[in-house]
Formats: sequence, C-alpha cells, structure tokens
Amino acid sequence: MPPRKHARPVSRISRASSDRVEVRGRDLTGELMGRLTFTEYFHLLLTGREATDDQRFFLDLLLVSIAEHGLMPSNVAARMTLAADPDALQGAVAAGILGAGSVVLGTSGECARLLEDAQQRVAAGAEPAEVAREIAGSIRDSGEKVPGFGHPVHRPTDPRAERILELADERGVSGPHVELARCLRAAVAEVWGKELPLNVAMPIAAVLLDLGYPPTSVKAVPILARTAGLLAHLVEEQQSPLGFLLAREAEEAVEYEAPPGE
Repeated sequence: MPPRKHARPVSRISRASSDRVEVRGRDLTGELMGRLTFTEYFHLLLTGREATDDQRFFLDLLLVSIAEHGLMPSNVAARMTLAADPDALQGAVAAGILGAGSVVLGTSGECARLLEDAQQRVAAGAEPAEVAREIAGSIRDSGEKVPGFGHPVHRPTDPRAERILELADERGVSGPHVELARCLRAAVAEVWGKELPLNVAMPIAAVLLDLGYPPTSVKAVPILARTAGLLAHLVEEQQSPLGFLLAREAEEAVEYEAPPGE
C-alpha cells in the first residue's frame, strides 16, 4: 500500500504577504484598521466572528473589571523582575502572567468548566438549584474550595461581581449560566453554613458563556486584561521603583529559622 498522506496543518487566524495582512478572512488595513476597536478586534481574533453589541459591551466591561487590583502577587512579581533586569519589560510581563492560576486570576476558567458541567446536567433534565446543591456538597465533602467564591479583601460582597450581574440583568443577557451562578451562591451558603462572597471570576465566566463564548476562551479575558494592568505597574516601576523595596520588606517580614541540629 502507498504511504498514507496526512492532511496539512491548518490555521484560520491570519496570513501575511508582501502587501497584505489577512485576519480571519478580512483585509487588516482595508477592513479592520480604523473601524474596529481593540476589544472588537480581540473578539474577532478569538472567535472568528465580529462581535454583537452585547458581546462588545460585556467584553469591554469584563476587561475593565479585572485589569487592575493593586499590588497583587502578579504585579509584585512583575515589578521585582523588572527591578532585577530593567531591560526585560517583556520578561517582567511574563513573570506576572505566569501566576494566573487556580488562586489568582485564572479561576474564571475553572468557573467556566464548572458552570458548563452544571449546565449539561440541567439540559439533561435536572433542576438548576438541585444541581448547584449537588456540586457544592461534592466539593465540600472533598475538602476543596469552590472556584469563584471567597475573597481576601471584598467581604461580604465583591462589588465588581455585583455590578457585572446587575448589568447582565439590565441588558437582558443573563441566561442559564448566570442563573446557575446565582444558584451556586445560595447552595454554597447552605452547604457551608455561611455566605461566601461571590467573587468576580464567577460572573465573568457566567456572562461570557451566556454570550456564546466557548469555555476554553474564558481564561483569555482576565489574562488580556491583567496584561494591561501589569504594563501600567511596570511603567510606574521605571519611573518610581518599588521592586527592591518590596524585596527588602519581604526580607524584614520573614524570620529565618535554622534547621534543627544546626
């Protein structure tokens, strides 16, 4: 038998030639530049489609909501990296983004997976409130934390989360995933015996899913947003350095303890 031919890999995002850049099937200079905002362009890059009014509005809203939150670990890591290598702006940004995980910044992706799993159960005939109680109980029994709940600063509520939900209701985009987020809030309070703050990660995921974004794209939004915040901190670091001060404060705050026997 002749060797089997494999299909060539395909990318549908963009290609460039000597006199043209084509992005998602559109001429960059002739169709996109001067017409689309960066938010709209990000949506096109991410999905291959141009944004509806609601998608543009909420993508803008969510990017603004998560871009900046003070001297969080990601910003501290970026500032200290730039202090150590002032020429490595790109490395400092990367240092900050590398911390986007299950505790800080990256939880929107986890919330999206949880909500999508819950919605599949609802689509199969289960009641949203019951699904939420089952999920909360299962997580509680396993000793884990529910993604999208709890916050070290915002108590009893996260004002960003409440504003997102308020606007989702006002503009009529609240759908089954927002409903499940609210059911989870009630279920978590019931199972834990106390109300835990619904933090910004859960409404970000719920609204994006209700607007038709795939779950795999949800984490991209806070990463893009926080990149803007990181760049602001790094420009300030170049003008008013804090990196070595933060390092010195850490040294002074932590006591060294010699291992036993030394």
